[in-house]
Amino acid sequence: MKKIITYGTFDLLHYGHINLLKRAKALGDYLIVALSTDEFNWNEKQKRCYFSYDERKSLLESIRFVDLVIPETNWEQKMTDVDEFKVDTFVMGDDWEGKFDFLKEKCEVVYLPRTPEISTTKIKSDLKI
Repeated sequence: MKKIITYGTFDLLHYGHINLLKRAKALGDYLIVALSTDEFNWNEKQKRCYFSYDERKSLLESIRFVDLVIPETNWEQKMTDVDEFKVDTFVMGDDWEGKFDFLKEKCEVVYLPRTPEISTTKIKSDLKI
């Protein structure tokens, strides 16, 4: 079984997120999503989420492409997650291109193109949230 992992906040879930998850799942058999906790988003990224961690987790768990949702609590856990979950492929959007190449010693690293016309930032801006 080929395991894939991706990371993100997935706030204001939209079709760009779904496209990423669908394409990530197509690379293997089992998709793990490491979902940024509210504390991690605020303390490390200075991002406030519209939906709570539990709400975002519930939304992700309802998507057929997602097999497991785990909490992301710090930047460094990627190395241990790859080992712990025996990950074959690490996937991120191409806006992170090159940032996680250090994982190539442990697994394949793939940067998928973003869906250009949609983002949570754009939604928040359009809605003035």
